[in-house]
Amino acid sequence: MGLKKSLLLIVAVLLVDQISKIYIKTHFVLGDAVEVFSWFKILFIENSGAAWGAKLSDFLPISEPTGKLVLTIFRLFAVAGIGYWLYDTIKKQSSRTLILAVSLIFAGALGNIIDSVFYGVVFNDSYQQVATAFSDEPYGGLFHGKVVDMLYFPLIDTTWPDWVPYVGGKDFRFFEPVFNIADMAISTGVGILIVFNKKAFGKDDKESGAEADPHSMGNE
Repeated sequence: MGLKKSLLLIVAVLLVDQISKIYIKTHFVLGDAVEVFSWFKILFIENSGAAWGAKLSDFLPISEPTGKLVLTIFRLFAVAGIGYWLYDTIKKQSSRTLILAVSLIFAGALGNIIDSVFYGVVFNDSYQQVATAFSDEPYGGLFHGKVVDMLYFPLIDTTWPDWVPYVGGKDFRFFEPVFNIADMAISTGVGILIVFNKKAFGKDDKESGAEADPHSMGNE
């Protein structure tokens, strides 16, 4: 997998991710939901923190805006680091599996950082209203945007039996997190690295064969 295919994949993920987010942001009020199937809903929420909605201000003695700024700057450095990792894997002609995985991770990270950096100055608030783009009253500032999430898969939505200690009679829902296309790309990339670890960090058969060929070694 070369540079062109990697760039095509990244652009494709970014387009699908941003088009879906902009559509949801400009057609849904915060909290609106549409049931596609009993186990799949489009649910509009915004995430101003890290994974699972965690915020730095929940753990550190800093204000929420400061925590958001620090988190966004950290994400920028992380995206830059992943971008260099991708560049390095392509330059070294690493395995197709590794390039595919890193391309997906980079595309997903870049998709979410676009929200964090720009959405605060592009859109107005979605609370009790449908947001508009390039509003005269944006909801935040540069680096203070919220990530748009909308994919919700409550595969199991039931209650615990009364006889179960501590949780009996309480709601049980699986899978509860709400995410987006960028998150899916990141999760898929990480999953590929975990499941196909040896293939990802090994070498292609063609490259391995070339190294095993004594003639090719002698010509180096």
